Amino acid sequence: MVKGCAMYKLYYSPGSASLVVHWLLLELNEPFTLHHIDFASNDQKSAEFIAINPSGQVPVLFDGERYLCESAAIVLYLAERHPQAGLAPQPGSAERAQFLQWLMYLTNQLAPTFRLWFYPPDLGMDAYPPATKFALQHKIERCWDRLELHLSQNGPWLTGEQPTAADFLLTMYMRWSRNMPSSALAWPRLKWIADQLRQRPSWQQLNQSEGLTEWLN
Repeated sequence: MVKGCAMYKLYYSPGSASLVVHWLLLELNEPFTLHHIDFASNDQKSAEFIAINPSGQVPVLFDGERYLCESAAIVLYLAERHPQAGLAPQPGSAERAQFLQWLMYLTNQLAPTFRLWFYPPDLGMDAYPPATKFALQHKIERCWDRLELHLSQNGPWLTGEQPTAADFLLTMYMRWSRNMPSSALAWPRLKWIADQLRQRPSWQQLNQSEGLTEWLN
């Protein structure tokens, strides 16, 4: 634990993009508190929350001094702030380059496509026509194809022999695919990562805390 580190405060909504941050805090065994942002009540649009994150999205992490937004940025921050946990390769290493690449790939390719998949109003629609729905599905599946190919050549984890925070982030996105026509678990090497990480005690703690009952193991 970082000396003098204040207790973290995580603004979250169950099963959302805050899931990976909540999971890593449990994995790190760091003290933290949770502040539930209730989307059904539009808490994310409240003046109080907008003052913290003008995007009106979770996660937001307060580290005792500052508010941090964006899942991948918080994942990287936590991994660097707690190097003893081994959640990121050493700076300057080849594995570190891979780690940064896949963090950016996941947040730039999968995250915005899933956002559109789940929220047609972002494109001014109540529901998608079949062609648009299929195009989004196909784009997500192409991501799984690329990741599967990389893992077949460089795995078993995204950066090689050891899991990193990037694998935790990937697993969150795989969970989001659970009700799609083809879940990420249809790709064998992706399924292996999900199966390994879902055996960790922190995963069970996470699901119990957030009241999640799907995709437990």
